[in-house]
Order: sequence, then structure tokens, then C-alpha cells
Amino acid sequence: MNRSDLLEDAFNATRSRGENYGTPLDNFNNIAALWSAYKEVPFTVKDVGMMMTLLKIARLKHSDHDDSFVDIAGYAAVTCEAVAGIADTLPPPEDQQSIAPMRQG
Repeated sequence: MNRSDLLEDAFNATRSRGENYGTPLDNFNNIAALWSAYKEVPFTVKDVGMMMTLLKIARLKHSDHDDSFVDIAGYAAVTCEAVAGIADTLPPPEDQQSIAPMRQG
């Protein structure tokens, strides 16, 4: 797999996961809150992204499946957005887009 294919796969995966789990910011905040409650130490959205990436790295120690590399790229991208506080940068699916009428004049 070349880098272009990997990044395209990561982009598509993050889009479909966003449709299923909500924005990275909301999802990572939810995960951070649960981990914080469970461990009784504070976790941030950045911590969530880093830990999820480390999970994929740990899996790569035992297997070289391309999907783990795709997931790492995806986690890097969505963690960057979540840390920046970006709620969502992907356009809605085509069937959910609304077209505002153009102004005359």
C-alpha cells in the first residue's frame, strides 16, 4: 500500500466512523470522561488519541496488517482536530446536505 492509498483509506474510515460515533471532539471527550472516572485520574482528548494510537502500535508489534497503519493515520488526523477543538470538518453526506438559495443582486 502506498501513502496515497493509506491516507485515502484513513480519510474514508474517519468519515464513516464520524457518522457512527459523532465528531472526534465529542467522541474523545466521552472516552476521556469514562477513562477519567475509571482510573480516577484526568484524561484529555489528546490522551485519548495518543492511547488509541499506542494500541495500534502495540498490535503492529505482532502483525503488519495495513489496517493498523490506516487507523494510526486516522487517529493522528482526528486527534489533531479534537485537540484544536474542531467539532467537525467533514461535509455532511450528500443526502444530508442542504443547498441554500443563491442571493440575487
